[in-house]
Amino acid sequence: MSIDSDRTALQIRSLVKRSGELELSLASVAVPEPAPNEVLVRIEAAPINPSDLGLLFSAADMSTANASGTADRPCVTARIPQAAMKGLAARLDVPMPVGNEGAGVVVAAGSSAMAQALTGKTVAVLGGAMYSQYRTIAAEQCLLLPEGATPADGASSFVNPLTALGMVETMRREGHTALVHTAAASNLGQMLHRICLGDGVGLVNIVRKPEQEALLRSMGAAHVCNAGSPGFMQDLTEALVATGATIAFDATGGGKLAGQILGCMEAALNRTAKEYSRYGSTTLKQVYLYGGLDPSPTEFVRNFGMAWSMGGWLLFAFLQKIGPAAVQALKQRVAAELKTTFASRYSRTVSMAEALRLDTIAVYNKRATGEKFLIDPSRG
Repeated sequence: MSIDSDRTALQIRSLVKRSGELELSLASVAVPEPAPNEVLVRIEAAPINPSDLGLLFSAADMSTANASGTADRPCVTARIPQAAMKGLAARLDVPMPVGNEGAGVVVAAGSSAMAQALTGKTVAVLGGAMYSQYRTIAAEQCLLLPEGATPADGASSFVNPLTALGMVETMRREGHTALVHTAAASNLGQMLHRICLGDGVGLVNIVRKPEQEALLRSMGAAHVCNAGSPGFMQDLTEALVATGATIAFDATGGGKLAGQILGCMEAALNRTAKEYSRYGSTTLKQVYLYGGLDPSPTEFVRNFGMAWSMGGWLLFAFLQKIGPAAVQALKQRVAAELKTTFASRYSRTVSMAEALRLDTIAVYNKRATGEKFLIDPSRG
């Protein structure tokens, strides 16, 4: 199928101006004809993930946001604190497309056999710029969805599923046998619970609210600790004794939680220590910070001996590290369990124009559990 060379489509763009202002808009962009090994996907579903919000809003103070434009072509502006501008030099005055992943139907394909085989198929896509009506992308970056799966079913086939699988794979590769996860009632957390339940892996879930604890327990979670409970530290230590977890993945990033996890790991290990060491347990205790739900500084008290580590964990760096064959195996598991282990639930589906309304932004920017939004670029 040939694409009209003058054809354009709408795309959400995020622009950080040198003046210290963020501008969000719907831009008209050219729709390129696919190269031999590329396909053109009509995007019909793209989730709003926390990682997308970082690019969409940058460091702007969204309490200062103002709306202009029209209902069909809105524009949102907000101020960026001067202190934050120093870290944004590389994106000043460069309009950036947003959206890590999405799904839709292949409406045109290049000449290669791989590309042609996807014509008319429903696929999930990872590669950025997914808040767009159309996306031209390499055929190997597409995941063919199972028969009967809709774009909404496959919209979140990459970021959350591969992150959850990556956590378990990291645990195994680094010699641990069980793990801890924070913000555990999220879509990602529920996926991780189902993976660990199916694979027989011990999992300690940390949440902040009683209703989140109840949700996970209703799903069969054995170890759920509420960080807002007076007995949190004791509960966490007992769960760590029961599972033997010595690696954690923390979505909050800031605050005291990462340090508390390390401290409780040390206390759990000391329960079964054969001999005393003034340097603490010799078992490595690892906490990976993979999110930033809490933007405050990371604080900890060194009450966990000398065998510990705290660092960052990024999905895309992990995928590069394990190589194409291992990544493909993970993707195939996602496709096979798309409607079970890796099912995602959304509280609301909006058009791109609706996604740029101030009242809509106020809801999904809270990043609250149970408030995951889906953008359908084909609407409107």
